[in-house]
Amino acid sequence: MPFDITRRASLLLAAGLATSLAAGLVAAPALAQEKVVRIGYQKYGTLILLKNKGLLESRLKPLGYSVKWAEFPAGPQLLEALNAGAIDFGNTGEAPPIFAQAAGAPLVYVGFEPAAPQGEAILVPKDSPLKTVADLKGKTVALNKGSNVHYLLVKALEKAGVAYADIKTAFLTPADARAAFERGSVDAWAIWDPFQAAAEQTIAARPLADGTGIVSNYQFYFSTRAFADQAPQVVDAVLAGVAEIGAWVKGNPKAAAAEFSPLIGIPAPILEVALARQQYDVKPITPEVAAAQQQVADAFLALGLIPKPIRIADALRAPKS
Repeated sequence: MPFDITRRASLLLAAGLATSLAAGLVAAPALAQEKVVRIGYQKYGTLILLKNKGLLESRLKPLGYSVKWAEFPAGPQLLEALNAGAIDFGNTGEAPPIFAQAAGAPLVYVGFEPAAPQGEAILVPKDSPLKTVADLKGKTVALNKGSNVHYLLVKALEKAGVAYADIKTAFLTPADARAAFERGSVDAWAIWDPFQAAAEQTIAARPLADGTGIVSNYQFYFSTRAFADQAPQVVDAVLAGVAEIGAWVKGNPKAAAAEFSPLIGIPAPILEVALARQQYDVKPITPEVAAAQQQVADAFLALGLIPKPIRIADALRAPKS
């Protein structure tokens, strides 16, 4: 009996393997044809709404592509993933791509959102004795290293006549920075919306300065060079989806705030404040925007924040023929 059972099991296993192999041979061509665009997004911005509405999937289906989404806490982490080959597309503020390009990331700029200087600020607690950016000398500022507010801090200090070396920096993610800020472990916090609006509205954090008259605070869209070259139609479809969502946000700010709210855990009225400070549009990179981005790179190089000079022109998408 044991022999019969074993032999029966062996025969069944052999039959199962043969069936699996046959199914695999049939499925192999289908698997080979399956294409995926991997998109990195943050908790706030057009891409998370594009994901939530499911519009991109319908745009890409005729091109034979599906979408895989990956969330990141901030731009630097997103571009680290792009550099590692884990995603094909994403968006960040001004500073992260500078650090990423200096580290050799194969990124290419494929679009930008117009300036939103009020969408980032250097905050202090409501009862802080600090009144101006000049008062930050010798103080500790929390920020996400390599993020767009890193450049805001650099330029705001420069405008105030304070050397970057004369402050202390605490490099923290937005969540950890908020906690440190509320504990009083840091003197100031450089942060972007919607975290900026949330701090202003819920704990009466006070801005020493926002980007007005200091920085543009552009948002940029990126792909890897290889993906942009191999699937330009997919990149264009993603950008078209971004433009569609941006137009909807601009025309329906209350509805957009209501949709954002459960996605990021911030009340809709606060998000309405943040949304009013953004442009929500997407355009091809212009020579003027590229030149402004080069200024960011040159400023970081002068401070020793990046190890070598970079040329933004080397990371621009080739014009369409």
